[in-house]
Amino acid sequence: MNRMIRIGTRDSELALWQAKYVQQQLESFGCRTELVPVKSTGDLILDKPLYELGITGVFTKTLDVAMLKGEIDIAVHSMKDVPTQLPKGIVKAAVPERANVHDLLVYKNNNEFLNNKKALIATGSLRRKAQWLNQFPKHQITDLRGNVNTRLQKLEDNDWNGAIFAAAGLERIGIKPEKSMVLDWMVPAPAQGAMMVVAKEEDTDIINALKPLNSYETDICTTIEREFLRTLEGGCTAPIGALATIDVDYLCFTGVLLSLDGKQKISIEKKILIEHFEGLGVICAQELLADGGQQLMKKVRKELEKK
Repeated sequence: MNRMIRIGTRDSELALWQAKYVQQQLESFGCRTELVPVKSTGDLILDKPLYELGITGVFTKTLDVAMLKGEIDIAVHSMKDVPTQLPKGIVKAAVPERANVHDLLVYKNNNEFLNNKKALIATGSLRRKAQWLNQFPKHQITDLRGNVNTRLQKLEDNDWNGAIFAAAGLERIGIKPEKSMVLDWMVPAPAQGAMMVVAKEEDTDIINALKPLNSYETDICTTIEREFLRTLEGGCTAPIGALATIDVDYLCFTGVLLSLDGKQKISIEKKILIEHFEGLGVICAQELLADGGQQLMKKVRKELEKK
């Protein structure tokens, strides 16, 4: 393809790493590309928790607008930031192979505080907060916003015991601290560790150029996780976790919904033959809703409206 592909991205170090990864892949296929960094609303407003901003796709909306205005041809997102309903005229064009799905606790001195009743942990995620409090009900949670580097510096500058990060983000830009531990008991955000490349629906040349980037397994797993999220109507702010993995011929799924304080938790696990994967996220969400999830979702929404 002779046409220059303009790649839209947020201007954080992690977002630029992801965009450059896609750029390198496209150029290896013989495409010409250029990066177009854009600052999102979520990057500009750092003094409020994400759920208080009241904007769907707070990290993706600016790039969506730039694409629809013809200023960029594709956008590279962390998929967990992308609303489950894409804007009209924009489609998922590729899902590259997924990185580490887990959450990571970064701590300052040692992790002995995990055995103490009192500790102060930083995170801006309701999902991480709820699961942490479910595991450590006496601990306190403080809000933490900003890009990866900013959040690591805030941990250093404050008297917190630790802060929670997505392992993929730290590993991708090569700044995973030695004093860290994998939280393998914490169910990640739907599509955590995955990227999504979007394009305009009408731009078939671009969509065809992106097809070689797509990872079939990652696409299946993240689709199921996002179906689960969409069916629960949680958006990106409710305490919802979901993880689908492929084990040879089987697809394994774990989903969880919690109250904001972590005291209530409803979970579901399934293992099915991979040929039956279609609709699994919807089925699991419906079962969870029937098992008390509907009432819990109403409670969560009501509490968020009060904040």
